[in-house]
Amino acid sequence: MRWLNLFSEFIGKTFALWTLLFALLGFFIPSLFNSLGWLITYFLGIIMFGMGLTLTLEDFSQVAKKPWQVLLGVGAQFVIMPLLAVALVKIFNIDPLLALGVVLVGSCPGGTSSNVITYLSRGDVALSVTITSITTLLAPLMTPLLLKLLASESINVSFYAMMMSIVQFVIVPIVLGLAVRMALRSNVKYVMPVLPIVSVFGIVMIVAIVVALNQVRLKETGLIIIAIVMLHNTFGYLVGYIIARIMGLGLAQRKAIAIEVGMQNSGLGAALANKHFDPIVAVPSAIFSVWHNISGAILANIFAKMTDKKSTQ
Repeated sequence: MRWLNLFSEFIGKTFALWTLLFALLGFFIPSLFNSLGWLITYFLGIIMFGMGLTLTLEDFSQVAKKPWQVLLGVGAQFVIMPLLAVALVKIFNIDPLLALGVVLVGSCPGGTSSNVITYLSRGDVALSVTITSITTLLAPLMTPLLLKLLASESINVSFYAMMMSIVQFVIVPIVLGLAVRMALRSNVKYVMPVLPIVSVFGIVMIVAIVVALNQVRLKETGLIIIAIVMLHNTFGYLVGYIIARIMGLGLAQRKAIAIEVGMQNSGLGAALANKHFDPIVAVPSAIFSVWHNISGAILANIFAKMTDKKSTQ
């Protein structure tokens, strides 16, 4: 059991490197992954099932304890990133399908790895988990609604079809994960070491498949879309932190909200793009998966050095 814990910890700590490695494999050896596009939604379902296994009803207690902080985080998530996405695609005037992909990933809920980054940053982990959970549960409504409002001019967006897709491969697996955790009770501890390994595998496979399917187009548009994704993610961190500070939150809470806003569930973005749009729409999500894990690790190192006696850890 100890070796499994150590291996799981190693995989979790090197998440960014594995994501980058598989992105490069998808780009340079696309034939390995080209035929696996149909598996993207299943990989996402596995990741969401794992998220459900990690959740408890107590994780939602922050809604009652700190309702306005949770509301601020959830509101910031669904306002800042979509608007930043729209601003960036207009400034850079990129291909409409890539622009849709940027808006799509910006309209997704918080990333599942944000909780780990918040922990490494010495931020408010309970607040982070609550915001991630609530934005994920709201995703069937908010993600298609935001796309309808922000991107319907450029492409037809079926609100109902997208909502049902999110319910199918996000909400249902999470609920199943919660149910299994409740059934296993204390025995769930034997399963927990496997979850980081499974989650990392799911994400890196989604990234590799999306990159492989779009290898030719990435050669043409790679640098510009990478720049947009990096700016999107960085400004998400920055604006999230500034808003939390303006609202008078402690340092631990500012860290949590900045990370929640900046990190997206890019696996969901890739799955939705692959199911409902042209494969190129998934590219910003795939690049986001690679970059936000790298930037998250860098940010965690910076945040961990920041201390505030008034901050409630």
